[in-house]
Amino acid sequence: MVSFGVSSMFFHEYTSARIFSFTERAGLNSLEFWLETPHFWLRGLPVDEVIACRQEHPRISHFTVHAPVLDLNPCSLNPEVAEVSIGYAVRSIAIAEALGAGVVTVHPGRRTAKRVPGDVDFARFAHYITALRDAAKKNNVRIAMENMEPVINSLLCTPERMRAVLDEEPWLDFTLDTSHALAKSEEDAMRYIDLCADRLVNVHISRVDGKTLHCPLDRSPEIKRILTALKDRHFNGSLTLEIEDLTFNRSLSEKEKIAILTRDCEFMHECMDQALVL
Repeated sequence: MVSFGVSSMFFHEYTSARIFSFTERAGLNSLEFWLETPHFWLRGLPVDEVIACRQEHPRISHFTVHAPVLDLNPCSLNPEVAEVSIGYAVRSIAIAEALGAGVVTVHPGRRTAKRVPGDVDFARFAHYITALRDAAKKNNVRIAMENMEPVINSLLCTPERMRAVLDEEPWLDFTLDTSHALAKSEEDAMRYIDLCADRLVNVHISRVDGKTLHCPLDRSPEIKRILTALKDRHFNGSLTLEIEDLTFNRSLSEKEKIAILTRDCEFMHECMDQALVL
């Protein structure tokens, strides 16, 4: 059955305990915990605290993890940056396993220069994939690669390229980021679903408004069509609201953030024809 969740970074300014509470109050039953959530990241990654939060909020029955990506690039031209980045990705898989997560989402990296990636960049990507493959053999958590925005130095930003990587790596799953796909077109988002639905385990769902990504769903007809396509393909993974609070023209209170999530949660349930249980 589909789970309905939110990224912990929407509540980045709060403690882990309050993030769990807010998620539950919004009617969501899933949480994607970014390891870079400040209360966790800046205090030495206290895994036991998050495990305790999970035990205290059993209604959040689905749990996923997002590997660190800020300031990191596993395909960096700088070999030390690349190795630190790969190390954190591998470590995030072990942490996800310890937290009881079903899925950990990773980013593919990018060419350091804002130029079209070449053979050297794809060789770095292959080295990164090898490290993830080795980690996958030691853990039970599913590893899902996320599609990136269609920018010039991206290594993985087309449906065809994602399908090729999935075919090469049968252990790897897929996280669809709708905003990244919609930055090009709705047709691109639909093509990701058409080509990669068999490996799709997580959807970072948000709307695009002009050039602004990761906006609330706001009952968008475009998002409804995407959700309908997912339902038609019998998607049964996590729908994760990935909303950037900087898209608003002011800071939001906790009540305002919860209200936004509640509305979007109701919309997702309607689109997927699943009753909302509060």
